[in-house]
Amino acid sequence: MIGKSYARLLVILFLMPFPAWAPAVAQNSSTQPGSHAVGPLLPIDPARPVDLHIMARAAGIIFSGTVTRIERRPANPAQPAATIAITFHVENAIRGASPGQDLTILQWIGAWSAGQRYRIGEHVFLFLYPPSRLGLTSTVGGPMGRFAIDPWGRILFSAQHLSAFRADPVLGGKSSVRFSDFALAVRRASGEE
Repeated sequence: MIGKSYARLLVILFLMPFPAWAPAVAQNSSTQPGSHAVGPLLPIDPARPVDLHIMARAAGIIFSGTVTRIERRPANPAQPAATIAITFHVENAIRGASPGQDLTILQWIGAWSAGQRYRIGEHVFLFLYPPSRLGLTSTVGGPMGRFAIDPWGRILFSAQHLSAFRADPVLGGKSSVRFSDFALAVRRASGEE
């Protein structure tokens, strides 16, 4: 019993969406015409602070949206890991999604248990790794790849975000920004503009 659990954990860890193992171009069922990924993806180095450039380059999916559904999915022969399916109604998209789309991502249940949770009605801006071979994804840099959005549509920065973005000419020193300003900074950071 313990041997099977250990083997499953190793398979899950190997197949988690780490950018060093991800393809240079993210192709998945949620990618819509007109959306794209850029250049080679950069690995996240835990010793180096995660900044906007690293997050933008490592992400396969970047969007803002509202959580509309959360569903636990048990492990099965096609999906050896228990997962949480989180559906978002996409409002604004930069990469890997389209505005108006209902986008469902799969997150390993262990990440959910470790605190990477969502709630229905939550309004967020996310940088997500390209899905792994099992279709799993998570936010780039853990909490760095997730931003709350206030009722006026402004992207809010945590203390960790403020520290990471302090030198950015558009974002530095601000506790919140409009989506259009953030999208511009993301595109510049990823070399798309």
